[in-house]
Amino acid sequence: MSTTMTVRLDDEVKDRLDHLAEATQRSKSFLAAEAIRAYVDNNEWQIGEVQAALREADAGDFASDKEIAALARKWKVNAG
Repeated sequence: MSTTMTVRLDDEVKDRLDHLAEATQRSKSFLAAEAIRAYVDNNEWQIGEVQAALREADAGDFASDKEIAALARKWKVNAG
């Protein structure tokens, strides 16, 4: 199922979309829907990761100094 939505674009972006649609032989609607889908997917993932990290931090789930030192040795990085 799909729905229709109106989007305002700057003239320059619309021109670029026109050229891209022509070059890829795809409709502007297809390209816009794909761009929105990718944006939503990426932002949902990012927000989910931030929320998970906040839950871990709230629970006090941090790496110990020993774990950090071991990781630094593994990557040969001076963490201090």
